[in-house]
Parts: sequence; structure tokens; C-alpha cells
Amino acid sequence: MNKSALRRFLPLLVCALALVITPNAGFAEEGAEAGQEAQSVFDTIREGGPLIMAIWVAIIGTSVTMVTLIIQNAMQLRKDKLAPLPLIHSLRQLIAAGNYQEAWETCNANNNYLSNVLRAGLSRIGRGKDAVEDGVSEHGLREATILRTRNSYLSVIGVVSPMIGLLGTVIGMMGAFAVLAGSGISDPRALSGKIGEVLLATASGLFIAIPAFVSYYIFRNLSQMCIVHADDVVNSLLIDIPYDELQGVQIGENFNAGVHQVGIATGARKISMSLGTNCPVCNGAVSPGVNPCPHCGATLDWAA
Repeated sequence: MNKSALRRFLPLLVCALALVITPNAGFAEEGAEAGQEAQSVFDTIREGGPLIMAIWVAIIGTSVTMVTLIIQNAMQLRKDKLAPLPLIHSLRQLIAAGNYQEAWETCNANNNYLSNVLRAGLSRIGRGKDAVEDGVSEHGLREATILRTRNSYLSVIGVVSPMIGLLGTVIGMMGAFAVLAGSGISDPRALSGKIGEVLLATASGLFIAIPAFVSYYIFRNLSQMCIVHADDVVNSLLIDIPYDELQGVQIGENFNAGVHQVGIATGARKISMSLGTNCPVCNGAVSPGVNPCPHCGATLDWAA
């Protein structure tokens, strides 16, 4: 994580971990008059019984999960992660030179938003511009959904954690009333301990919910900005491809298997001198003016 992202999300992480690492004195009761040492947080939880302890395990689990999601989102939701600049330059050079199969292989070797979406478009390049745009749109929606799913868990934590705290509050109140019914007000220490459980559970739910909701909205807007940037890069890479000249070309895993069938079925291939020295059928290196392709045998119609 870069320094700017760390400075941005450090306050959220501190708030999330506050409940776990809070000193016992923060929740201690002033006992100077009684001359006795106040109970620690963990003693209060332990005395609450198995159900209270289970609730606290759930609270700590949600807080750890929230911190993990915040760190992951802060590291992944960046423009240079979804569309790395060196990868953009490499793909732009390959596509400009007509090396579509090599561009597909480059995308296949990288796992990020740009590579996954562009790979889907390149694999349909022989079907025309509409098919490429449909593939880019479908896979772009899929990749965007994956990115947003991780962030949506923060919203779930923001909703669930106060409910867990409320459950602890209800159970604590039941214990407090049980103490009051059994001993009246003759044992204020036991009664105040139960009330302390109530307040502690409520505060813990809010400690988790507040940073979770704030992080959710921050990352939601950030992910949208990064996705729009990556989509613009994909569209800029595909805009100048000569789709009419590449009708029937197979790009992808089955590239080698379908080369000869494509050349025989479609006849001559129009290719411009300005596109470079690569066959549009098999992507093999050819010299300008050579006909047919020495690699796949496809007929090439060279144009000035």
C-alpha cells in the first residue's frame, strides 16, 4: 500500500482495532471509595457466560474481517492495479503492429481488469466490431461485479455488527434484571457489572459499524472511478482495429488449430503496408508484398 493510501485509511483501522486493544482502564470503574480494583474487560466478558463469550467472538471476528477488507480494497482499488501503465504501453504497441495473438497471450499472462476484459474482446476479433464490443461489455460487467462484491461485505458488516451488539445488550439486560430480582439493590457491584456488559456490547457494535460504513462509501466511489478509467483504456486500444480485414480470424487458445481452415474458407486477405509485417491470419512475420503467407498459406492482398 502506498503512503497516501495508508494515511487515508489509518484512522479507520485505528477505530476498528480500538475495541480489541483498548486498555482495561478505559472500561474500568472508579473504585477508590470501595478500595477494590475494578474488573477488566476480559473478566467482565468471561463472567457473562458462554453466550456472551460467543457474541464477543462474533464481534471480534467481524472487526478483523472489516480490517482485512479495508486493507485489500486499499491495495486493489487503484488505477495502476486495474490498468498498469507498462501493460497499456505493451498492448498498444502489439495491437498497432497487428500482433493480435501476441496481445491476447499478454493479456492471458496477466490477471487484472484490463487484461481480462481486453482478452475477451480480442478473442472475438474475427467476428466483427459488434461481437468485440459485446464481449468487452459482458466481461467488463463481470469484472466490475467481482470488484464491488468485496466492498459490499463492508456494508454487510456495518449492518450486522450493531445487531450483534444489540443482542449482547439484550442478554446483558436480562442478566441485570435477574441480579436485581435476586438481591435487589443490596449488591450494587453485581448489578453495575451487568449494566457494564450492556454498554460494552452496544459500544463495540458501533465501533465496528461506523468505520465499516465510511469505508464502504469511500471504496464504492473509488471503484467506480477506477473501472471507468480501465474501460476507457480498453476502448482506446480497440478503436483502430481493422475489423473488416480480420473477418474469420481466430485469436486465442484455438489460434493454431483454425488457421488453415480460415485461410481456405475466406480466400484473399487484404492487408495494408502501414499495418506492419505480420500476417492478419496467423500473425506470422511476412515481408511487405509477399503472397501467399509463407506460414499459413493464406492469400494476402497487399494495399498501399
